[in-house]
Amino acid sequence: MKPFSRVLIANRGEIALRIIRACRELGIETVAVYSEADREAPYLALADETVCIGPAPSLQSYLDIPKIIAAAEITDVEAVHPGYGFLSENAQFAEICQSCHIQFIGPTVENIRQLGDKAAARELAMAVGVPCVPGSKDIVPDEDEALRISRDIGYPVLIKAVAGGGGRGMRVARNDASLVTGFHQARAEAQAAFKNPDVYIEKYIDKPRHVEVQVLADSYGEVVHLGERDCSLQRRHQKLVEEAPSPAVDEDLRRRLGESAVTLSRGADYRGAGTVEFLLDQDDNFYFIEMNTRIQVEHPVTEMVTGIDLLKEQILVAAGAPMRFRQEDVRIRGSSIECRINAENAADGFKPSPGLITRYIPPGGYGVRVDSHVCAGYTIPSSYDSMIGKLIVHRDTREEAIVTMRRALDEFVIEGVHTTIPFQREIFRHHHFIQGNIDTGFLEEYFLDG
Repeated sequence: MKPFSRVLIANRGEIALRIIRACRELGIETVAVYSEADREAPYLALADETVCIGPAPSLQSYLDIPKIIAAAEITDVEAVHPGYGFLSENAQFAEICQSCHIQFIGPTVENIRQLGDKAAARELAMAVGVPCVPGSKDIVPDEDEALRISRDIGYPVLIKAVAGGGGRGMRVARNDASLVTGFHQARAEAQAAFKNPDVYIEKYIDKPRHVEVQVLADSYGEVVHLGERDCSLQRRHQKLVEEAPSPAVDEDLRRRLGESAVTLSRGADYRGAGTVEFLLDQDDNFYFIEMNTRIQVEHPVTEMVTGIDLLKEQILVAAGAPMRFRQEDVRIRGSSIECRINAENAADGFKPSPGLITRYIPPGGYGVRVDSHVCAGYTIPSSYDSMIGKLIVHRDTREEAIVTMRRALDEFVIEGVHTTIPFQREIFRHHHFIQGNIDTGFLEEYFLDG
């Protein structure tokens, strides 16, 4: 089946460049939209056409749905790729694309609505038999009900915003007093961040790993998982290092995780690329927490260990093509690790460090990949996230991957702004990380003040 002829990329930075490259290899023309802050971005020269959609603030550019739809219509595209972040999980945007006869490269509107609501996603998971963390079945309306549920489950508990993300609208409570305080704080934060104060409560799992499973589904009922990624190294629920496969997952556990991810996806009649996220406890019990209905930042580690180009497959599936492989074709080869290189000063509380990159020398050599949109002379704007790029390594074993990552981090030269590279160098020399003894509290326990 012939893919789209022309695609608009409703995003910026490294993911916009990644989509441009995938489209070019598929013979698809690209239209890149940009804000005034990104006018000089080098990757724009690789697109077939570019359209300025407004000033730097996201609400006036990358989050402005009418402007993006107008750009799609005047450039005569067949489809829109939202990348990650911004409008990638916005059901209204997907629905408007659909009404304008523009294909949204992602799941269906119904998928986004159902799985984007954490309470609804949890209800679906329980209905299809996917393990869930014990917790409230519905939205918790008031503090009296919150107290009743928490006492029934047993402390500690986690209060989570239904529409949450990035750690916002989330609080841990270890007793009645902190439950009441956390309940109101989480609701207020959720209202401010997502315009939705609803929260639910679940059992807090002590020292868990964050393990997620990549899935891909076509329009013909085929659903395949591509193994797991370990995303446990997080700071305030923001991932810094990811790897595939997880050092804590053996073949039997991988099979069970994958089957659960596929079962959930089938239950939702899912289409496209998605990620099913689980908490893994110290006894190898896993619990569904949410599903991300988009391509993930950390998708390259899955690409490296499977040899499957996820962006290409995502585009082809959206164009109506059947899956080009089956579950039995997926093989996990070697170990891949990714560092998110951000313009942040880890020594100053990870304070963002926008500004001019005066010198930029990326690492190379066997097993090293750099996904980045920057170069020397590029100015990192203050209006968006601070990601400079992603450093990915792939070797035959995890031990070799760690050595290669150390070498690559030592080679990586970025001057003019602070970066997370010095902090990540320390991580890859820590004996617990080397041994694979990590959990979601690892960075706070060994490196940070919390």
